[in-house]
Amino acid sequence: MKRGIPSLNWLRVFEAAARMESFARAAELLNMSTSAVSQQIKALESHFGEDLFKRGPRHVELTDAGHAFLPTVRQSLTSVEETAASLFGQDKDNTLTLQADLSLTLSWLTDRLPAFSKRHPQIQLHLNGAYHDIDYQRPGFELRILFGPVHRSWGQCDRLYDEVIYPVASPAIADSIHSADDFLQHRLMQISTHQVNWNQILQSVAIDSVPTRQLCFTDSTQVSLNLAAAEYGIALARAPTTNRLVDKLGLKPCRICPRLQSSEAYYLSYRNLESLSGAAREFRHWLLAEVSELCA
Repeated sequence: MKRGIPSLNWLRVFEAAARMESFARAAELLNMSTSAVSQQIKALESHFGEDLFKRGPRHVELTDAGHAFLPTVRQSLTSVEETAASLFGQDKDNTLTLQADLSLTLSWLTDRLPAFSKRHPQIQLHLNGAYHDIDYQRPGFELRILFGPVHRSWGQCDRLYDEVIYPVASPAIADSIHSADDFLQHRLMQISTHQVNWNQILQSVAIDSVPTRQLCFTDSTQVSLNLAAAEYGIALARAPTTNRLVDKLGLKPCRICPRLQSSEAYYLSYRNLESLSGAAREFRHWLLAEVSELCA
């Protein structure tokens, strides 16, 4: 494979041909000749040193390599289009590109976005979830809602709120926990990337260490809570972010453990306040008011 980034036009032609399953129909879509589409696909395949399409007499079909490459191409093209629209489009002041921590998005933010939309119907929101550090390296977002230490923000930021961590389980399991040692009779769902976890929880009730065999590692609070609801073990809820999901799943707090304050928090991050679009300013004002009400 040749080093360097392939031509953006090659990628655009590749995506169109994959979507239409035909070089001829892709050519019509892109206002190009069929031979030009074929040449650009061949150039891309030459760049990678591998076929991306299986050619048939009337249609084309992606190879395994083409199938693997397509989602990344689509995501990249969409990111370029959305960023261009938000920065340079005629309606740029009413377009907001937001990237938000996936846990907050699924468990807290989605409940509140309809109210924001009702108050600001002119604003078109493009929302992407993020979970891992690498997600936050993707360009094209005017605002980001991050979870973690403050140094993860990539410009100016507003502290939104921190969390309280506590164990939850199905009612049957929660009611069976009468002493600290009872926790060690169950699997304990561990989020390896969080600073407050089972070690700190159980140390607060005089258990110095957690046997590794008791831990079930996952990188998703949502997965751990669903496992707890299925009576697979005990998870750690994160109030107020997971309050809705805990209630929905019918989970119950384990009474003997104190609630611990997280050492991490949520932040609304942006390059600088002065350069925010009108849509981003409205969202920031609304979000800070929602958080102020939540923490009151």
